[in-house]
Amino acid sequence: MLFSASAWPGLADGSITVTFRTWSRPQAKQGGRYRVAGMLLEATDVREVAVGTLTDADALAAGEADLTSLLRRLKNPPPTSTVWRVGLRYVGVDDRIERRVDDSLTDDDIAALRTRLDRLDRGAGTPWTRTTLRLIEKYPGVVSTALARHTGQERPAFKINVRKLKEMGLTESLDVGYRLSPRGEALLRAID
Repeated sequence: MLFSASAWPGLADGSITVTFRTWSRPQAKQGGRYRVAGMLLEATDVREVAVGTLTDADALAAGEADLTSLLRRLKNPPPTSTVWRVGLRYVGVDDRIERRVDDSLTDDDIAALRTRLDRLDRGAGTPWTRTTLRLIEKYPGVVSTALARHTGQERPAFKINVRKLKEMGLTESLDVGYRLSPRGEALLRAID
């Protein structure tokens, strides 16, 4: 889920506890966890509600000044239409941040990471994980289009693959490109 930067403080301090979305189908699920601006949020409730039942209290819980502001953000849907109501709870800091700074890998950690990389390689049909890690190590901060060309992948596929490595705490995104995290650097040292 995307939120404007102006909502981040309210999400972090718990004053924003709900969001309303005009999705055609749910894009969140109850109990699902979502990363937003270095935070981990949990969807506590996901359901459709009639626009005509929304109140100023709903707007305040969504971080808006009043119902008029909320409806304006939703592009003024008719009162008879429905929107998705997603209850939110701040869980803590994005778990990838904590994971990626942990470079004290045990033998078991290294074995588990190797197993996961091997599984990703097998699933793709061709090995890509270690090549991508080494490429990011060699070219930190280089735009993903250029890195994708080095691997022979299309940019969207390359970015999806890097997200898988990021999920493991091995890489981190920069304003432009990526770099290895301390965890990723430790893993490469261990497997080279």
